[in-house]
Order: sequence, then structure tokens, then C-alpha cells
Amino acid sequence: MNDIHPSRRRRERGSRERILAAATDLFTTQGINATGMEQLSTVAEVSKRTLYTHFRSKDELVLAYLQALQRDALPVSGAPDEPLLDPREQLLSIFDAMPRDTTVPIRGCQFLNASVEVPDPEHSAHQFAAAYKREFARRLANIARQAGISDAETLGEQLALLYDGVAARGTALNSSDTSACARSIAEVLVDAALAGARPESSRT
Repeated sequence: MNDIHPSRRRRERGSRERILAAATDLFTTQGINATGMEQLSTVAEVSKRTLYTHFRSKDELVLAYLQALQRDALPVSGAPDEPLLDPREQLLSIFDAMPRDTTVPIRGCQFLNASVEVPDPEHSAHQFAAAYKREFARRLANIARQAGISDAETLGEQLALLYDGVAARGTALNSSDTSACARSIAEVLVDAALAGARPESSRT
């Protein structure tokens, strides 16, 4: 029998959400390694005991942070039997989501940043970032495949590589101008691939 009072459960859920929100803000703006658990507990307005109740270690919190980011960061590729209305715009839209006209320092891709800050390829956070990057390219390839592009995997990898390149360059230059340039390159790649796409009748 669970004898935990409902109000206590709500407080505990609220604490976990505040910790994740603080981690997202601090890890994104100042970096994982520069953020300590003491600062996290202060910003989240929880005790360190509460913090460690929800996340047994900083590694566990970093992984939860990346998992939460993934939910809204992956391209929507749809199901194989549900063709996208405009695959071209779906493929190009990843470059529209990048920061533009921001007054704060550009931090680029959180998953790339995590893989750099946690360089051990066996670390759970590094492995999760790598899996995310593979899934990112796979979803782009799936969109390309639905558009009838024969070498969908190559286009997905090209666009994913371009995306990562502009994220890294934008961070180094602290400039959002790189995303517009990347989109124009992506348009050339996508339009060339679409020009050789199989006609609709051959995909049925």
C-alpha cells in the first residue's frame, strides 16, 4: 500500500521538474562541466538531499537532461504509409529552427556540446548523444525516402552533417547568419535529389 500523501507526491514531482528545468538552463547556457550540483540545487530551489533523491549522480541528471531535449529536437518523419505534405520543406525546416537574431551567446547543438564535454565514448551521455545524431540522420532519410529519393540515406547524412557544421560554426562565430547560408546549401542538395526522384506512380 502506498501511504505517501498526494500533496507530497505533487511536491516531489514539482521538485524533479524544477531540477530538470534548472539543468536545462544551466547546462545549455554555461555548459555541463561548469555547472555544479550546488548551483543546480540553488537555482532549482531544492536541497541537495532532494536533488540526489531524484538524481543519484550528476551523470544521471545529464542523461535525463538530454532525454528531455530529444522529445522536441528530432525531425518529424511520419509513418511510411502517411506521406508528408511537403517533404522538401520538412527537410529544410531543420535549418529554420536554428537561433536567429539572438542577443545571448549562441551555444549551438546541445548534443554536440555534451559529446565534447563528456568525451568518453563509453559514457552514457556520450552514447545517448551519438544515438541521437544517428536517429536525426535516419529521420531525415525517412523523409527523403517518402519523397521518392532513391539514395535517401546519403541525403539524410549530408543534411545532418551540414546541420552539425552550421551549429558548430555558429557557436564559434557567435553568429546566426550561418543558418541562412546552410539552408541555401541544403536547398541545392534537396532539389538535386528531388529532381532524380522516382515518380509517384512508381512508389505505389
